Amino acid sequence: MANIKSAIKRVTVNNKKRANNGPQKAEMRSEIRRVESLVEANDVENAKAALQNTVKRIDKAVQKGLVHKNAGDRQKSRLTKKVNSL
Repeated sequence: MANIKSAIKRVTVNNKKRANNGPQKAEMRSEIRRVESLVEANDVENAKAALQNTVKRIDKAVQKGLVHKNAGDRQKSRLTKKVNSL
C-alpha cells in the first residue's frame, strides 16, 4: 500500500472509478450482444429499437472515456451495417 497521502487518495479514487466503470462497460457489451442476437434471429423491428439503445449506451461510454472514440464509432458502424442488411 502507498505511504504518501496523495498516493493513498489516488488508490481509493481509482478503485471507486473502476467499480463504477466496470458495470457500465459490461452493460454496453450486453447491449451489443443483444443487437447481434436479434440480427441473427432476423427480428428487424426489435433489432432497430435495440440498436438505438445500444448507440446511446456506446456514446455515453465514449463520453465518459470508457471506450476510445474511434472504437465506439467502429462498433456503431458494424452494428448499423448488420441491422441494415436485414
